[in-house]
Amino acid sequence: MKATQTLHEHGQSLWLDNITRRLLDSGQIQQYIDRYAVTGLTSNPSIFDKAVESGYYDDAIRDKSRTGRSDEELFFELAIEDLRRAADEFLPVHERTDGVDGWVSLEVSPLLAHDTAATIEAAKTLHARAARPNLLIKIPGTPEGLPAITECIASGVPVNVTLLFSAEQYEAAANAYLAGVERRVEGELDPAVGSVASVFMSRWDAAVAGRVPEELKEQLGLAVGLATYRAYRQLLDSERVQRVQNSGARVQRLLWASTSTKDPAASDTLYVHGLAAPFTINTMPDATLQAFYDHGEVGEPMPADGGDCDAMLARFRDAGIDVTELATKLQAEGAKSFVAAWTDLLERIAAQRTALT
Repeated sequence: MKATQTLHEHGQSLWLDNITRRLLDSGQIQQYIDRYAVTGLTSNPSIFDKAVESGYYDDAIRDKSRTGRSDEELFFELAIEDLRRAADEFLPVHERTDGVDGWVSLEVSPLLAHDTAATIEAAKTLHARAARPNLLIKIPGTPEGLPAITECIASGVPVNVTLLFSAEQYEAAANAYLAGVERRVEGELDPAVGSVASVFMSRWDAAVAGRVPEELKEQLGLAVGLATYRAYRQLLDSERVQRVQNSGARVQRLLWASTSTKDPAASDTLYVHGLAAPFTINTMPDATLQAFYDHGEVGEPMPADGGDCDAMLARFRDAGIDVTELATKLQAEGAKSFVAAWTDLLERIAAQRTALT
């Protein structure tokens, strides 16, 4: 049995961190579902930027440019078309798991990361336009994004909370989600609104590369992951979660994101092997997925009590790394990088429109 299937049977969902029209047209996504045990999909502006650059969208851009749409509107139309198709491919998984799995994700404009009201409006609009029951709207877990998450969940909009880097940031996102669910319970509305909390892993080790002793290389991301998983398991066992579950609510699942290894000297499946845990998700790009399928190994699951994460994090503190401060920095830098990718994407679309029309 391949490692991807074994991991799936151990209770972790594998999602693809990629979406292009070429993948859909070629049947590759369906192959990932059938052969690689992939049960969901995420996307981001950088992925679409590379897809548009490939020229595969030229005909669609040429046709849609005749209607006078803005570059941003044209992008969302293209993205929604692709994600509707992807959502339809994952719908059997969504139905078989009663809405636990089989999700795809669409992001609000990263320019709204610090604008609560605009994020809420954009999320509701995109979800209504996409019109798919298994589509999550991605909202960053920034301080301004947290109240938007609560409002969207309370309004019945499924949310993928992005740009989380630590246990503390995860807890803030989980509390924002639960606040929205509790509002639905109080209003006697269906509280089963899907959500995942996406914690970014590999950027931790990239951030401290060259700043820590050799024995701590490629260890910070996994230590933070253990601490976050402990917080997740504690929340699952809390009275607050059990109360809303008793009313029919779903649990917001923990999702490991940014799981491709950045250091070429490290294992290419580092953040898959090390973050295996039941009732979680690992979303990964094609190369990481294929590497794990080819030669990955499934070891012991992450310990619910966090294992030695406290001792490991203490070693990083002794090495001069302020983990709390770094988490805040990584979230801020992540938001800026998403804006830069968004700007590049819109510039790419504008250039393609000019060349084609």
